[in-house]
Order: sequence, then C-alpha cells, then structure tokens
Amino acid sequence: MSIHERRERERAERHQLIIRTARELAEAEGWEAVTTRRLAERIEYSQPVLYSHFAGKDAIVAAVALEGFSALAAELRLAVGKVDGPAEEFAAVARTYMGFAAANPALYDAMFTLATDLPFGGPDTPAPMKEGFAALAGPVARVAGARDPETFTEVAWAALHGLVTLTRVGRLRPGLTEQRLALLVERLLGEAVDGG
Repeated sequence: MSIHERRERERAERHQLIIRTARELAEAEGWEAVTTRRLAERIEYSQPVLYSHFAGKDAIVAAVALEGFSALAAELRLAVGKVDGPAEEFAAVARTYMGFAAANPALYDAMFTLATDLPFGGPDTPAPMKEGFAALAGPVARVAGARDPETFTEVAWAALHGLVTLTRVGRLRPGLTEQRLALLVERLLGEAVDGG
C-alpha cells in the first residue's frame, strides 16, 4: 500500500469516526450536545482536523442523515422481503418506518427534522436519500390504486412522520401507537382501493 493510499484510508476512517461519534453523542444526549469541541475531545483529534472533514455541525448532521437514509432503506427492503402481497408490504413498511424512528430518535431527527442543506426530491438529491425514498415508495406505490403513486407516497410518508413526531413529543394518548398505525394503514389501503 502506498503512502497516499494509507493516508486516504486513514482519512476515510477519521471521517467515519466523526460521523459515528456524532451520532452516538446525539443518541445519548441530543443534538444540542453535539459540538465541534465535544466531538474533537471524544475522537481525540483537534478541531482543525475535524474542520478538515466537515465545514461545521450542519455538515456533520447531513452526513449522519445520509447514513440514516441508507440504513432505513435496508430495513424497509428487509421488511418487504419477509411478506407477500402489496397490502402486507405496505403494512410492513409502515411498521418498520415507525420502529426505525422509535429506535433511532437522533438519527431520525438528523434525517427529517433538523435543518440541513440536503435537497429533497430533486435531481441533485444524494443517492442515499433517493434509496430511502425508493424503498418506501415502491411498496406504497403498489397500493396507490388510481392515484398518482408519488403523491400517494408523499401523503403516506407525511402521515407516518406525523405519527412519529406527535408520539415522540407526547402529544398523543400513550399506549395506542399500534392502533393508530393499523388505522392509518387500513384507511390508506381503503382509500387506494376505493379511489376516493
């Protein structure tokens, strides 16, 4: 291995260490606790080294979010692979999405609630985001019926995001998450079939 290759490998490892440490710190203490100073201390590199990888906290959040989209896509594809039929796939995707958000609150925040400069829904959308949306859109589109599949997917996604967000902040009655999710899936499936 050449010196250049070794340096590139070490740089890539540091890059991943920064992302992993930011996510771990955010999951443990919230994104407010993630500062470049704390990250530099945790990874045992100077702040200038950290800034040689990322312009600042927003860039770190964006990098964490991109990894989250890939992880979500993998989980959604796995869930779909375990069931048969469009309605079952849609229900599996909805359950998996909710479970992913509950198990990874800081990661979910990086992906969907914190301000980043990541472009959604355009030609310049990064591949991991497209991958995450495609893993959701495929199963949802298969139950869209006569509706525009992309719009139907956006509505289903918005409804799931609303359930995630309102549940997390305690705005919904406790203990009814499964009932709400079942009702949402049933209603969206019914709307797609009925076309109304």
